[in-house]
Amino acid sequence: MRDRNAEFASQQHAKCVIRNTHQAEAVDFFNLLTSPELLEMTDSLLPAHRERLYPPTQVLAMFMGQVLSEDGSCQKAVNSWAAQRAADGLNVRSVNTGAYCKARQRLPFEMVSTLTRHTAKLLSERGHSGWRWRGRCVKLVDGTGILMPDTAANQARYPQLSSQAVGVGSPLARLVGVVCLSTGALLDAAMGPFTGKGTSELGLLRRIAGAFSPGDVMLADAFYCNYFLIAALQRSGVDVLLSQNGARITDFRRGQRLGTRDHQVIWPKPKARPDWMSAQEYAALPEQLTLREIKVGKKALVTSFLSPRAVSKTALGALFRQRWHVELDLRAIKTTLQMADLSCNTPEMNEKEVWVHFLAYNLIRLLMAQAAQRAAVHPRTLSFKHTLQLWGEWTTRRLCPHGDVSTELLFTLIGQLRVGNRPGRIEPRARKRRPKSYPWLKIPRAQARAEIARYGHA
Repeated sequence: MRDRNAEFASQQHAKCVIRNTHQAEAVDFFNLLTSPELLEMTDSLLPAHRERLYPPTQVLAMFMGQVLSEDGSCQKAVNSWAAQRAADGLNVRSVNTGAYCKARQRLPFEMVSTLTRHTAKLLSERGHSGWRWRGRCVKLVDGTGILMPDTAANQARYPQLSSQAVGVGSPLARLVGVVCLSTGALLDAAMGPFTGKGTSELGLLRRIAGAFSPGDVMLADAFYCNYFLIAALQRSGVDVLLSQNGARITDFRRGQRLGTRDHQVIWPKPKARPDWMSAQEYAALPEQLTLREIKVGKKALVTSFLSPRAVSKTALGALFRQRWHVELDLRAIKTTLQMADLSCNTPEMNEKEVWVHFLAYNLIRLLMAQAAQRAAVHPRTLSFKHTLQLWGEWTTRRLCPHGDVSTELLFTLIGQLRVGNRPGRIEPRARKRRPKSYPWLKIPRAQARAEIARYGHA
């Protein structure tokens, strides 16, 4: 028999979710999470809560609005919320940020991170089959660093570099992400201190090994060209294409020759067991790996695709050039969405802020995928920033709730602007514009203020 009381409560909860999504300027963005595919997941993750001024759906919507805004302050978010309530004829009592900041603290981290992963999985699995490489899901891996405010709590969990003086540096965290090549969705990520045991990019990647499924292809740079990682991925049914590690010598006179600068080689298992690996795990690994090494242009590559007939060297070279997309994706998150410098005073809130950025990023990618499908193009040919700008204008003018015509027009406009096709582009890692000629701050700011008050500016 059906539990009618439980069913009625669930229906009322779902209606409450949808009702709350129509109460803020930034909430149009949250409407993407109340689509039929995501409503059940969103509903299941909402915590039990009272009817407050800032319910969880409202808080998440405003939080995402912050990470999408050039002025990402809490005051700006509350001011926008107050102005929208006034425009809707609702009561506005205060623009103090205290209640909103406390509501952000109550927002469950698991809700944000799970929604991010679920959105990415949905997007990756339901993407057009023609977007994939030979029908297989290619997953990009790379790492980066992010800064956060210099507070005691942040320094305790994410300490600054040891080369920096106390009171001068900033807490620094390392991130490793797994990105879907075909859609750009961020599937999973791990975050840890920039230095310390188990916090390298390989160590963080081991935490999110579940992001890979049998049949996937991992595409990454030379840092991930590691015997233990390749062995673990092959055991899980995952193929790899990696840039050769500089510590290894690629000699095409050895091994089984497959073609010009193309051969099969045997990698023996390293005799030294890593500290993070148990003796049982080490013993279970194969004594050797059979891999294929190729050279495309000036780049030496390592892959588990052993047959040149099945996958040619040219095809592997073309695939590896797609690795650059992960650099652009990280740039979109850190620069376009302004995540390079976090803003919260505690590590818990900074971690939550990171995943709100990831969720907002994935929902923009969801819009791009829908626009690409309607325009019959690949999502990678569309502009992330153009989509973000259009969505911002759409939500500012509250166009999305007005029906399917407005939505279809949005997708049409997103699909009109294409990014340039610039294969093999080479740019110097240097800045043309010089920074202002202020000296570096080499003492704590409070000490610098005291010296200025006493002696004046230099």
